[in-house]
Amino acid sequence: MMIFDEWLDLPIWGIFAALALGFGLSGALIHWLSFGRLGQPHAVKLVGVVAPFFSSVAILFALLTGFLANDVWDRNRVANRAILAERDGLLAVHAMSVAVVSDMSEIRAAAQAYARSLVEDEWPLMRDQESSVKADEQLLALLARVSDPKMAAAAGQAAQGALLDTVLKLRGSRYDRLAMSGDRTDRTKWTAVLILGLITQIAIGVVHLERPKAQLTALSIFSLAAIITLGLVAIRERPFDGELRFSPAPIEEALAIMTPPPKP
Repeated sequence: MMIFDEWLDLPIWGIFAALALGFGLSGALIHWLSFGRLGQPHAVKLVGVVAPFFSSVAILFALLTGFLANDVWDRNRVANRAILAERDGLLAVHAMSVAVVSDMSEIRAAAQAYARSLVEDEWPLMRDQESSVKADEQLLALLARVSDPKMAAAAGQAAQGALLDTVLKLRGSRYDRLAMSGDRTDRTKWTAVLILGLITQIAIGVVHLERPKAQLTALSIFSLAAIITLGLVAIRERPFDGELRFSPAPIEEALAIMTPPPKP
């Protein structure tokens, strides 16, 4: 599966170029085997396969491609919701700490330090499916300050309970995000889709053994459609890696709101 990972590590143009090269070479080989001097005598024996045969294979390819795309889009939706939930959780902690009468500057500072560790330390690490030890420590420090019994005496049980619940949800959202960072579509699905794409090309070639130009046109149209579709799915395969990865902009937005302006 190393080849698959290396393919996804390519820039966007490289992902599409690799697909174009693969489908282009297979399509050219099928056309050559159908009408080339060496392959045509054997290909003629297969003349007579009816067009509906191609449709049955194409439907299988379309269905599996749809399932694959749904997995990728769903993972991206979950990752986006987790990031927004983290932003909302940070802002909620900040707002509640400001609203409480007692001094909660230490909690605000801990929340700011945690948000900063996410942006500066954890986000780059997620490109390699890793998490930040520094973010772990900052989150534990925030949780320790919120659960301190002294805070309940100063701010009240209700305020502490609300803050604790918010921080626990914040931790849950982080775990969801990290899970999406390390999650990958089952490689067998990608393998099955690519193999079905090749089989569909073969089916197109078999039902056009009597007309070279028609076969070449059909192969070109299908290959172009497969390249565009699979390429668009592939560039979204990794929510936190690649050129279209999710940015920490929502966390940065929360950090900007939480950080007090410098004193003149």
